[in-house]
Amino acid sequence: MGTMAPAPGGAHVGGGGGGMGMRRKRYIHMTFFWGSKSEILFTGWPGAMYAAALVAVFAVAFLLEFLGSRRLDSLLPAAAAAAAAAGRGDRRRVAAGASRAAVRVGGSYLLMLALMSFNGGVLLVAVAGHAAGFLAFKAGFFGDGRAKVEADSAACC
Repeated sequence: MGTMAPAPGGAHVGGGGGGMGMRRKRYIHMTFFWGSKSEILFTGWPGAMYAAALVAVFAVAFLLEFLGSRRLDSLLPAAAAAAAAAGRGDRRRVAAGASRAAVRVGGSYLLMLALMSFNGGVLLVAVAGHAAGFLAFKAGFFGDGRAKVEADSAACC
């Protein structure tokens, strides 16, 4: 059985006015556990929609791999060239790069918070989402196949 610790600040679950014995302390897991009764990102979520939460975590990990891929890099210069022809090239390219960075950082942070639920299923689907995104966008399915292992490494003995 996993170790459980009280939530920071002594958070309580339950209604307002009952007596002292009516309040329950909320507990968070401090080790990885398996089960569908978990809180991921928000209090009370996913509830009965555990499978939907796992699909959402997979999708976020997959999207993060797309946002870091060269496939997206090849699409951005075409958009920048079209904007430059219209006379608004530099500002639009900077705005596109800034928004892409904000989405990547925000998505990475949300994924990290989901992993901090210490649920084994969440960990597995996050790894699977990153692996599927890597295979799809960096290793050759949709990517350009530039993600290759270096054969002649300098760290050889």
